[in-house]
Amino acid sequence: MIKNAFSKTQIDRLGDRLKGGSHTESDLRLLDDYRRSFGEAYEAVVRTLRQRGEVPTGRLAKSTVSIAEKLRRESIRLSQMQDIAGCRIVVGNVVEQEQLVASLKTDFPGATLIDRRDNPSFGYRAIHVIAVISGKPIEIQVRSSLQHMWAEVSEKSSDVLDPTIKYGGGSDVWRNFLTVTSESVAACEELEKEGNAFYERVKKTVAELAAHEELEKKANAIYETAKKADAALPELHEFGHELQELRASLEGLKGDLEGHEQVNQETRRKLVRLRNVIADLLSRAISDLDKLKGEKQ
Repeated sequence: MIKNAFSKTQIDRLGDRLKGGSHTESDLRLLDDYRRSFGEAYEAVVRTLRQRGEVPTGRLAKSTVSIAEKLRRESIRLSQMQDIAGCRIVVGNVVEQEQLVASLKTDFPGATLIDRRDNPSFGYRAIHVIAVISGKPIEIQVRSSLQHMWAEVSEKSSDVLDPTIKYGGGSDVWRNFLTVTSESVAACEELEKEGNAFYERVKKTVAELAAHEELEKKANAIYETAKKADAALPELHEFGHELQELRASLEGLKGDLEGHEQVNQETRRKLVRLRNVIADLLSRAISDLDKLKGEKQ
């Protein structure tokens, strides 16, 4: 049975020793016990994700080296670390990313969000959902496909070229490449969000248009019934005039909608081309890094 009653002081002191490089074999066993104490919470999160049809990938526990490096790199205590255990979900685009995150907030009430898209960490963009199960924080990384490809390039370049690249180090060439591609991903995805918002407005307009057309049908039926009853009253003529105005406004609305739809379709085509260019650039970088890694081995 894994020991689960760890005091905050005990864990933070362990973190201090790991950070300072003065840890012992006993410390490593304690760290292993601490990491394994996240197991049940991690499995509960993964089970929930799979039940909703997602295919999470990830790790039950952060490695000793990664924990020590993070403690040295950031002003954080070991007991505050929220990514001891975590998993990742990759979705098609930024719109799906936001939809999934909204669903996860429902699945895991009280979960906190860390949105690294507006304030990226050395170019890294994603949304992290921190679900707390039985007092244990479990990190769920939610990335779009472009964000994931960029992260792969960052990871591989750090592995193959220079470990400091992930955190703003390395050569000017790679830093510039990662900066430019990260900003390109952000710009493309911002356009995707704007395009989706426009599309939602169009759908709402279509629904309103259908409601107006239904109103026109009813109004026309009343008008025709009144004519058949020979109710040649001033009110009837006024009604007919209003009906004509309604028809004219409907025709204008249809015309506006068709014009907007043409713009929307052209914007979508341009976005697809832009996504393909960025994806191809990142894909080639991944391929080149894989090739270089193979040559070094």
